[in-house]
Amino acid sequence: MKTHMKNKYFYFSFLIILLSLLYCKKLTVLDQGVIIPTPPDLPEFKRKYWPTDEWKSSTPEEQGMSSEALQKMEEYAFQTTGLESERKGIRTDGIVIIRNGYLVYEKYARGYSETSPHLLWSVSKSFANALIGIAVRKGILNIDDYAYKYFDIVPSETHKKIKIRHLLNMTSGLKSEEDYETGPLFSTVIAMLYTRGRDDMANFGFQLPMRAEPGTFVYYSSCDTNILMSILKTVAEEKDYGSFPWKELFDPIGMKNVSFEQDRSGTFIGSSYIYATHRDTAKFGFLYLNNGVWNGQKILPDNWVKFSRTPSEGYQTTVPYPDMETSQYTAQWYSNFAIPDKNLSPPWPDAPSDTFAALGHWGQIIFVIPSLDMVIVRTGDDREKVFSKNLFLKYIVESVTGENGVKK
Repeated sequence: MKTHMKNKYFYFSFLIILLSLLYCKKLTVLDQGVIIPTPPDLPEFKRKYWPTDEWKSSTPEEQGMSSEALQKMEEYAFQTTGLESERKGIRTDGIVIIRNGYLVYEKYARGYSETSPHLLWSVSKSFANALIGIAVRKGILNIDDYAYKYFDIVPSETHKKIKIRHLLNMTSGLKSEEDYETGPLFSTVIAMLYTRGRDDMANFGFQLPMRAEPGTFVYYSSCDTNILMSILKTVAEEKDYGSFPWKELFDPIGMKNVSFEQDRSGTFIGSSYIYATHRDTAKFGFLYLNNGVWNGQKILPDNWVKFSRTPSEGYQTTVPYPDMETSQYTAQWYSNFAIPDKNLSPPWPDAPSDTFAALGHWGQIIFVIPSLDMVIVRTGDDREKVFSKNLFLKYIVESVTGENGVKK
């Protein structure tokens, strides 16, 4: 009887080990049959002015849109459910729409106004993308550099394979757990932001164990973004780092009312903690709509916006898993492309395929739609996650009636 039980235990253990090896193999073997879509080139817009000082306003009709159709969007986005204290349903704080470079729609609720900075949560990650891009343009950083060179302690040989490119694409392979609704024992993002990792968030993230070979597995992680911000601190030099976002990004595009928090080690919390007004946030989206150029000044390097709109190559080898992001991740942005081989459909099917977005917790959004020459900023406090980005976009796209109104 004992021998029989020992044999059963042996075969059961062997089966578990075999399945584990097979699963790991799926994470690391390149599937050459998966095609990652390449975004089309951005249109070359000829601007009559640049909104560095402020946005010029226009009626929707003057920019080929219907005010009546936009009313449907407004009724949907600003509906209320229950008492304010219950925090139920759709809870929109503000919406700004830029069309052809003009402010055509603006509305606020719940105490916000055009001068109120709003916490952008993970929309901040797209700003981190820009700051890394600027460092690349300045020649002080290369995205194929290895991240371990910027840390004193390297936990394993696999950690040495993590490139800056992998951190941008959310394919570092670090074993983070991105869950805002659980405690720090299970959620690395909560632990990083609020408990044991808050003093030096980047180092906390880099010391995590590995879950996959770098570059092979897409997993959304705030830790990856803050590692990038720490690397930027090293290459920008600490004496220049504190002013770097303002000197190189915020000031040139006229973002006048913006705050960017730092952790105790002085690293900007690029994962989560930028505050900006809706109008200033729209300027950031406008920079990407215009291919990283602002009034003739090249802010971002050549092809950076295209790289930022291209789905992560890690999708080629990523095995679908529970709670996998349904929006296609790129490089600290999201795309609207399908990846059929991975059963990933366009996340916003009623919007043009060239739509890309910066997305944040509880409903913070920047949508950029090049084919419609449009930037949309929406903020909120959506605790129940019932706000439909696709329906919101559908109403806005349907309001386009005139020039540049082709829905791709």
